[in-house]
Amino acid sequence: MSNDTQYANPEVLVSTEWAAQHLTDPSVRLVEVDVDSKAYETGHIAGAIGWNWRVDTQDNLRRNIPSQAQLEALLGKAGITNATTVLFYGDNNNWFAAFALWLLKYYGHANAKLINGGRAKWIAEGRDLTADVPSYPATTYSAQAPAQEIRALRDLVLSKVQQPEAVLVDVRSPKEYSGELLAPENLPQEGAQRGGHIAGAKNIPWAQAVREDSTFKSADELKALYAGKGVTPDKEIIAYCRIGERSAHTWFVLKYLLGYPNVRNYDGSWTEYGSLIDVPIER
Repeated sequence: MSNDTQYANPEVLVSTEWAAQHLTDPSVRLVEVDVDSKAYETGHIAGAIGWNWRVDTQDNLRRNIPSQAQLEALLGKAGITNATTVLFYGDNNNWFAAFALWLLKYYGHANAKLINGGRAKWIAEGRDLTADVPSYPATTYSAQAPAQEIRALRDLVLSKVQQPEAVLVDVRSPKEYSGELLAPENLPQEGAQRGGHIAGAKNIPWAQAVREDSTFKSADELKALYAGKGVTPDKEIIAYCRIGERSAHTWFVLKYLLGYPNVRNYDGSWTEYGSLIDVPIER
């Protein structure tokens, strides 16, 4: 499915070519999740369902990820069954596509994959887009109990700060890491009460894992990138950003492309941590 067999789990990626060949495959469902929630309306891959990350991948009342029942309703509405292969893709090098994949893995979906290169590569190759919004017969989806081992909540994070067995990976930009910015420069300055980073966290911006064409770098390049900052497979690794989507991208790289055994996404991320009282923060 992907040309790069150096990855520990190459089956989690498919090429744009593979996706194009399976657009009418009833066992496959494409889902587009973008940072720019209007991008889907301007044109998307034929047959792809569009999810709005603010609405579909969040419970805004609880400031949490969707509950098991909410996720079951979302997938059922998209005509997805437990046996469906779900192909995620989106803008910004698959930021929110990776978050949506993490969400499905959290609730035990077996076959969830990313289209390597995402929306940008599909468009760069001159492949067709459509404005037609598909409709599929609803299904009854049954999610599994949450896979707690891939998620970090704040108490766990606090227990791992500056502990030798663990490493926290701050995947935000250097200006966010230093505390100069509270959010990416092109996004609103909202979220945390203060700037900085979790004490002892290593700064490895998420975008260093991808090439200019939005595809992932090779396994050797990725190993060198993370090992160079002490992020090695023998450690307990917790990735975080501002709201959890960029860190889901890094989680995907470490868990699936490199095969690290103990990787979690701290989806509360800096929006939560940077607003807590009396926690270890550095600038």
